[in-house]
Amino acid sequence: MAKKRSGGGLSGSQQAAKFLGVSVLSGVVLAGIAIPGAGALGLAAKGTVEGFDEIPANLKTPPLSQRTTILDAEGGLIASVYSRDRQVVPLTAISPYMQKAIVAIEDSRFYEHGAVDLKGILRAVNRNAQEGGAAQGASTLTQQYVKNVFVEEAGDDPTKVREAQEKSLGRKIRELKYSIQVEEELGKKKILENYLNITYFGQQAYGIESAAQRYFSKPAKDLTLEQSALLAGLVQSPSRYDPVNDSTEATNRRNVVLQRMADVRDISQAEADAAKAKPVQLKVTKPRNGCITAVKGAGFFCDYVRNTFLSDPVFGKTREDRAKIWNQGGLTIRTTLDPQSQESTNASIKEHVYQDDTIATAVTLVEPGTGKVLAMGQSKPYGFGKNETQINFSVDKRMGGSNFGFQVGSTFKPFIAAAALEQGMPPTKVYASPNKIDYPSPIPKCDGSQWVNTPDRRGPATAENETEDEIGPYALRTAMEKSINTYFVQMIGEIGLCPVMEMTQKLGVVPAAGTKLPEAPSIALGSAELSPLTMANAYATFANRGEYCTPVAIESITDSHGKALQVPKSKCSRAMSEQTADTINTLLLGVVDSGTGERAGLSGRDNAGKTGTTDSRHNAWFVGYTPNLSGAVWVGSGGMKKISMEQITIGGEYYPKVFGGGLPGPIWKGAVSGALAGREAPGFATISIPEPSVPNPGGRGRPNRPVKPGKPGDGKPGDSRPGGATGDTTTGATGGATGGTGGDDPTNPFPGITLDPGVIGGPNGNGNGGRR
Repeated sequence: MAKKRSGGGLSGSQQAAKFLGVSVLSGVVLAGIAIPGAGALGLAAKGTVEGFDEIPANLKTPPLSQRTTILDAEGGLIASVYSRDRQVVPLTAISPYMQKAIVAIEDSRFYEHGAVDLKGILRAVNRNAQEGGAAQGASTLTQQYVKNVFVEEAGDDPTKVREAQEKSLGRKIRELKYSIQVEEELGKKKILENYLNITYFGQQAYGIESAAQRYFSKPAKDLTLEQSALLAGLVQSPSRYDPVNDSTEATNRRNVVLQRMADVRDISQAEADAAKAKPVQLKVTKPRNGCITAVKGAGFFCDYVRNTFLSDPVFGKTREDRAKIWNQGGLTIRTTLDPQSQESTNASIKEHVYQDDTIATAVTLVEPGTGKVLAMGQSKPYGFGKNETQINFSVDKRMGGSNFGFQVGSTFKPFIAAAALEQGMPPTKVYASPNKIDYPSPIPKCDGSQWVNTPDRRGPATAENETEDEIGPYALRTAMEKSINTYFVQMIGEIGLCPVMEMTQKLGVVPAAGTKLPEAPSIALGSAELSPLTMANAYATFANRGEYCTPVAIESITDSHGKALQVPKSKCSRAMSEQTADTINTLLLGVVDSGTGERAGLSGRDNAGKTGTTDSRHNAWFVGYTPNLSGAVWVGSGGMKKISMEQITIGGEYYPKVFGGGLPGPIWKGAVSGALAGREAPGFATISIPEPSVPNPGGRGRPNRPVKPGKPGDGKPGDSRPGGATGDTTTGATGGATGGTGGDDPTNPFPGITLDPGVIGGPNGNGNGGRR
């Protein structure tokens, strides 16, 4: 008598011999099961035997794909994401009713036969011959498990999935050989456990734990008899017997399972009848996958985490490798998201900008010195519905952001100042800063060539200040506070473009589209299109006294076995000297103290920042920071259609004109003040910047205060606005000669101030670029 294995069945070699013997005797019996009419195609038993011997001996079982859990910095749930919604559980965590139900309906002789059920094969062949088709198969539970392994290994590749499921003799033979191996290596209980964890139960639920949660909102260990029978019945056809869509079909199928359980004496007939009498009662948890499940308004941060994983080589050499790990799932990802900061950001956004407004806002907060992204939110929620979007306005295109980013306006000016200071320019530097000037030309570029202001039909390109009364001269401190465009155009004309390019590179300032910054003086006014995360992280360098740190969103990752994976770390490097950073901090303190960003100023702690508004008010910004938090706020139209933010209602409030300090500033203030509530309030290291005595062309004796325009050449005695006192340096020489108050040098109305040739004045042209 053949020796039986523990748990039933013959040994592997005995099973193989019996299988091959039956195959030889009956020709292509199995072919008749797998493919009706296959015998007529001339498939010979000899070929079957040879093919069996050539199949590799070891079945490589891929780890089962599972859901990935994304947590905030304190361990709170942000979202669950998955390629396949599955939670692997041991057999001890599965209801005994469920174990019996699946065996009864799928393979009632499971514990009696080996990998191949020869009685089942002959019974199926006889039944199929009687009915003239493939009415009944003969796959054991083990064979079904192996088939599911092939499907799981195929992943989302439709071609591989079809190959794994094809009704071919070759696949059936391969499946049988691997089934023998599995029976030898795993044993019955482990096969049953694996089968229940790998099988698809419909409604996007893979494995019994997810199925129990999906249909009954309970763990698999708590499934009742009738619930177990319903789920066991789904395996044959999850769509046909779906209880959510067809309760009648599902009930009938459930009752078939219950009767089968009684027939094989897993339950009594009385138990089966009682369970049949009960109506199907579901408590469905709708399938929700991906970042749309995120709580705390963190859908876009969740998406940023996913894109970080898919784009960082630390998780795999190629994107395909990284995607395979991500789709495999089973990960627990702890992120840098700070719940307090995220909550505060959401609250400030909702207070100032409504979801159904025609414009949108995006806010990102990062931690100086670590690069940790602490919060990320926007007024259009993550989703597919009306006034929702999947575009993350806070990040670059490659990370799921908009195609181009957004022009940053005057928030770019601190980068120019930092570049100039690094070149040795004193923080007391004074420029003539007329109301409107031609862009200086030529300006050296990094490759040794020069940018040239080539006139078009309207003349040379020009830059002008926000209002007509903004007329220099100005020193750096006041120019930064008042956001004087022409000052920074003159500054970039003196230092050249390359120092600015080098500084922005050190600060990680890269256009959102992934291109290079335009090497032209218009960048002084914020023509570059950047993302809020880029801006917040660059300004964090000032807060960190000149050391730049790359942004990070992931703290740690463990796989389904609890093994820690390597994660990307923030890389820090010095972008500028501490002296330069401290100078910028001192300058930007003035912006929120008494400058254009006054409405963003915090009480009780040092804070600095810069406003920015672009042409036609399509975009408005405030980027600010404290020593321990940096944040950027963008307001504008996120779609292809640009909206001018003039005479507009936003968040229920009417704005004649939106300025960077008028709406983004208060949003920043609300987000940051809440994020820092109850936390330490360190101070900046500042420097003393003496205010130079700047002669006033109008003779009012108030340095750095713009003078209202007067009439050119009107030198009436006693008139406090003599000719040349217009503040328009293009008429300074005339005023000096006619009115006698323009200065000792009729070609330079500002004694003691060095003026660059060709940068004062110029014909009318088209102004463009940054505003306040």
